[in-house]
Amino acid sequence: MTGPTRAFLAPMRARAADEPNRVSTPLELFFDLCFVVAVAQAAAPLHHAVASGHAAEGVRNYLMVFFAIWWAWMNFTWFASAFDTDDVVYRLTTLVQIAGALVLAAGVGPAFEGDWLVVTVGYVIMRLALVGQWLRAARGDHRHRASAVRYAIGVSFVQLLWLLRLLLPDEPALIYPAFVFLVLLELAVPVVAENAPGGPTTFHPHHIAERYGLFTIIVLGESVASATVAFRGALDETGDHNAALLRLAVSGVVIVFSLWWLYFDRSGHGLLTSLRVSLFWGYGHYFIFAAAAAIGAGLGVGVDFVTEHAEISRTAAGYAIALPVAVYLFAVWLLHIRPFQSGLTLVTMPVGVVLVLLTPLVPASTEVLAALLVVLVALTIWLNRTPRLS
Repeated sequence: MTGPTRAFLAPMRARAADEPNRVSTPLELFFDLCFVVAVAQAAAPLHHAVASGHAAEGVRNYLMVFFAIWWAWMNFTWFASAFDTDDVVYRLTTLVQIAGALVLAAGVGPAFEGDWLVVTVGYVIMRLALVGQWLRAARGDHRHRASAVRYAIGVSFVQLLWLLRLLLPDEPALIYPAFVFLVLLELAVPVVAENAPGGPTTFHPHHIAERYGLFTIIVLGESVASATVAFRGALDETGDHNAALLRLAVSGVVIVFSLWWLYFDRSGHGLLTSLRVSLFWGYGHYFIFAAAAAIGAGLGVGVDFVTEHAEISRTAAGYAIALPVAVYLFAVWLLHIRPFQSGLTLVTMPVGVVLVLLTPLVPASTEVLAALLVVLVALTIWLNRTPRLS
């Protein structure tokens, strides 16, 4: 192969926010695929917890583990949009972050049993690798040095607190409030750092929107993959429920495809016009990603119910799918639709969310949910091709 030699250590300076042809790099795509391993590991115990009648505990642990995955992914994504040099050191540092994600994935099972050591170690590995990147940015980009230093100090301090959290007694009254407090500190670091002298760090709106969209696709695809494993296992075990499993499988595909359609009906890059809006948009995707991954777990619960392996009611099995779908729809409406639309278009999605939450109360709830989402997609298509009603 011919071409320029890759630098071992290039000066890390901010990239232009209006850089032409800014797209996701192969390294970023590989990073996403490795992180989705952790997503899959988080969804699997959620499936089993809900199916065995321990939904509250399972959802709580799932949301906690998913925060660690999402926050590390999000911080890398925004950093890369501003400072990606793609030199050898940058790639190797990213490899350390990927290794941390795999360590975290290995600790998901124990975390659902109350042992957070491995998850915390994996998370801290990812975050401290990013600290190294911020220190490089502080050295190479004089304009954004104050922001980069604030990021490095803030992230390092919070990681120390995460490690100290492991020393707390295993009491819910201590463990969970401490987790919430540390999450709030994590969320505050970008707010403080981006308001440093010298102005906020640069990011490319089209690149950020593409990165979030690609991760949404990957997580939705992981939902289909995890549900497929559940279907395959059920079919291998017995042939007594093939018709019901087929209906559930078809409905699941329609549900996931409809959710993909609704997310990508409008790009979010036009919204990223200020720091406040960008933070709201970026933080709000936690609910989209977490819900998308939970849909696969919900479909797995549906398989368990059909094959009589679930210890829950038909209504509870229906909500295992309907609830994450409702959260996903509401988050998409809040982030992508509400800022742009008005009139009938603005209320269509919230009405759909309410109807989704009612579907577990009727027979054939998953089929009804799939049909409802088809109607919602059809209405979206129609409203986007006719004059806006106000």
